[in-house]
Formats: sequence, structure tokens, C-alpha cells
Amino acid sequence: MTSALFSPYKINGLELANRINVAPMCQYSAADGVIGDWHMTHLGMLANSGAGLVFVEMTDVERRGRITHGCVGIYSDDCEAAFARVIQHCKRIGTAKFGIQIAHAGRKASSQKPWEGGRGLKPDQDPWETIGPSAIPFGADWPPPRQMSEEDIAQVRDAYVNGAKRALRVGFDAIQLHMAHGYLIHAFTSPISNRRNDRYGGDLAGRMSFSLEVVRAIRSTVPKDYPLGARISAVDWIDGGLTADDAVKWVAAMKESGLDFVDVSSGGVTADTRTPTTPGYNVPIAEQIKRETGIATSVVGLIATPRQAEDIVASGKADLVALGRAMLEDPHWAWIAAKELGADVARPNQYLRAAPKLWPGASYRDNAAA
Repeated sequence: MTSALFSPYKINGLELANRINVAPMCQYSAADGVIGDWHMTHLGMLANSGAGLVFVEMTDVERRGRITHGCVGIYSDDCEAAFARVIQHCKRIGTAKFGIQIAHAGRKASSQKPWEGGRGLKPDQDPWETIGPSAIPFGADWPPPRQMSEEDIAQVRDAYVNGAKRALRVGFDAIQLHMAHGYLIHAFTSPISNRRNDRYGGDLAGRMSFSLEVVRAIRSTVPKDYPLGARISAVDWIDGGLTADDAVKWVAAMKESGLDFVDVSSGGVTADTRTPTTPGYNVPIAEQIKRETGIATSVVGLIATPRQAEDIVASGKADLVALGRAMLEDPHWAWIAAKELGADVARPNQYLRAAPKLWPGASYRDNAAA
């Protein structure tokens, strides 16, 4: 059997060994935006996960753009130097390509870490001013952000460009722009969080103009064959919010502006919005976007089993799958998937003796489980 999931794929000039990518997953463990030993261990583990591409967690282009005090940034020389150390290490010891997700939390910034409550920071927790398209709070436990002026918008756009330049110097193989889950660019695009009446608000064309400016600015900064993508919340799952048809128009406009790939997620526009909990709930949306725009499409969201991921790719519903919590639960998810699907996956030399062909215990374990 030839596995579609483990077939190679090319995004612009980047060759990937398979269709599995590790989704960006915040670790809330940085020091003033600077990654450290936890990230060295975490990303070093994922470097040999078998995934073709690993995305580093949401990385903010401004200090005020962090979600929490522990979030990662790429806005200073210290941030850049720490990233260079970690990514060079991961590439030296591992097989995966590495991408970075650059972002700005917008009105969701100045928040507690999830294990500390996950709400807006209290006065004694060193909060900071947040910004957004409109002065609408993310939820009842967050203060209203300051509505951004056009000067603010230009400043943040330039911060994205500077973050992209730093990412290139670090040696990342791809850039993904975070346009999902209620963070700044998604907040501009959704009618739930954007009530402006200037050229950055109003209808979908106005609301998505900030995202297009960012795409064009970064596209003109990075090399022509460099992969530039975005993760989007394609659907808001709330009355009056973004729909799949809106997402198609949004992605088509970004593709025309220079976007190479899209990762389809959804939800997160308000604190009380709940996404579905059915397996692969974003897959039909990704399939529509891929079919109607022709862009390279990845999909995320309750994708847990190898057969499920294989079906998504083999049936053409998406070109790649993004795994988050499945990879946290089992960082060798791709090794197990390759065995189940009759495929090969890259392993470090030091671990080759644990491959099915060299370790009889693998079949003993499977028989015992059966």
C-alpha cells in the first residue's frame, strides 16, 4: 500500500518528506519573549517526531502582542539570538523542517497563563494596554482594548515585517501568519470584533484589508520561493460571524496577494464561543477552500488517528494535516502512523533499532494489544 499521508509534498520552494505538520502550540514558558531550555527540549523532541514540518508556537511581533508574560516573541535581538540557538540545534539533530507562526494577540493580550486561570491579568499581575480593531473586549474578564489608529495599524504591519526578517535570519524554513482564534488579524477580519467605519472596517473587503497589507508586505520581504502561509479561523461559529463562504473570498484574496498555503482552523473570536467537538470538524471547510481557491491547504482540529489523517489526504480534502495535542500525547505519532499505514518515516540513527524491521517487540506489543 502506498500511503498518501507519507507522500512528499512541495510548498513553493520547500520540499517536505510527508503531509504531517506539527501545529503551533503555545508553551507559555518564555522569559520576556525569549525562549529557553524548555523550548530546546520540547522542540528537540518534535524535531524527530517524523513530521515533515514543525511549526514553533505563536511568536509575537511586539512585546505588547504577547498573550501572557510567558509567551514567545521575535521583536528583539535577544529573542532572535535565542531562537537561532534552538532552531540550529533542532535542525542539527533532527529530520523535520521548521516553520514559525508570527502573530499579535491584540485584544487577547495581557492574559493569565491557562493554568493560572486564562483570563485577563488583574491589576497586581502587571497588565498592559491592549489594542484591537474596535474597543470591544474579548470577554467579560478582559478590559476593552484601545481602538487602533491608522498609525497603530502601520506600526504593527511593520512589526510583522521586522519579525519576518528576523525569522529569515534565524533560519526558519517557512512563515505562517496567525489569523485565527481571536488574535489581532482575525479580530480585524471578523464582524464580531470589528465595528470600524473606516477603510479597515465595514464589509468583508474592508475588514480583510489589514491581513492583505501584512501578506503583501511580507511577500515583498521574503525570497520569491519562500513559503508564506496563514492559519485562519475560517468560521466563527457564532451568528453574524465569519462563514465558510467568507473564508473562501478571504483566502482567494490572500493567495492573489502572495500567500502560498493556508491552515484551516476556526472559532475563538470571543471568550464564550465554543467550537464543535466532532472529529475533523474543520475538514469540510478546508475541502471547500481547497476546491474553490486551489491553494495548498492544511487542516487542523480533532485529527487523532492515522487512518483519519490518511483519509483526509488520500481523498483530496486537504493537502496536509496539522496535529497539535495528538503530538503532545505521543511525540512519535508519525512513527506509529507509518507502521500502521505501511510507510517509512525518518528516524535518527540512534533510534533505528526500535524500527519494526529491527525490533521484534513491536509485533509482540501489537499482538498483545489485539
